[in-house]
Amino acid sequence: MRTSIRRPAVLAATAVAALSLTLTACGGDDGAKDKGSAASSSKASGAGAEKKDTAADSKAAAGTDAAGSDTSGSNAPAAQAGSRKKNGGKAPACTVSDVKISAAKQDGVPTTHITLTATNVSGHACTLLQYPLIAFGDIQTAKDVPSVAKSKPGTPVVLNAGAPAYAAVRINNGGVDEKNRAVTSFNVNLFAADGPAEGSKVVTAPKGGIAIDDAVAKTGYWTPELRNGADDF
Repeated sequence: MRTSIRRPAVLAATAVAALSLTLTACGGDDGAKDKGSAASSSKASGAGAEKKDTAADSKAAAGTDAAGSDTSGSNAPAAQAGSRKKNGGKAPACTVSDVKISAAKQDGVPTTHITLTATNVSGHACTLLQYPLIAFGDIQTAKDVPSVAKSKPGTPVVLNAGAPAYAAVRINNGGVDEKNRAVTSFNVNLFAADGPAEGSKVVTAPKGGIAIDDAVAKTGYWTPELRNGADDF
C-alpha cells in the first residue's frame, strides 16, 4: 500500500533542520522498525479479510450459509434434488399373476425340446427367480422337472413391464419310445423368495401335443435370451 507523507513548509524545515538531523540519527532505526511492523500487520489483516471474503463468496455461490445449511430455497433444480435419493429397492419376485407363459416347439424333427416364454404383464418390473417349476401331469402328484445348472445366468433376470424371458425344456430323447406319453397341457409354477410361489399356470402344449419322457425331461433356467451352449442339453 502506498503511503503519502505531508511535507512541512520550507521555513519550518529550515528552522529545525539541525534538530531533525539529530533525531533521525538517534531514532531512525526504531522508526523504520515501527513502520515495517505496521506494514506487516496491515498486510496480514488484508490477507485475512481477503480469505474470509473468498470463503463467503464460495458459500454464497453454493447456496449455503456460514453454518453449511441450504439457503437456495425452492429455486434448486428438481433433478438435483432427485440425484441425492438412493434407490436401494429391488424388483420383487414375479408372481404367477405377473406373467403370461406360453410354450413352442423348438426347431428339429423329431421334437426333443420346447421353449417356454414368460412375459411380464404386471405393468411393473419384477424378478424372475431361478427356473420354471414344471409338472407334466397332476400337479399334486407329478414330480417337478429337474433343472440344468449350466444354464443358470450370471445375474438375476429382472423383467421390465412387457419384457419376456425364456427357458429351454428337454421333453424326450427323440424317436418313438414306449415310455413317451402324450401331453396337451401342463402346469408351470414360479419361485418366490423363500420357495415355490403360490398357485401355478396351466400352459397349453404346442399344437399337436408333445411326447414326454419323464426319465429324461430337464429344464433350463429363465434367461433374457436363449444361449448356444448354456441352453444345449
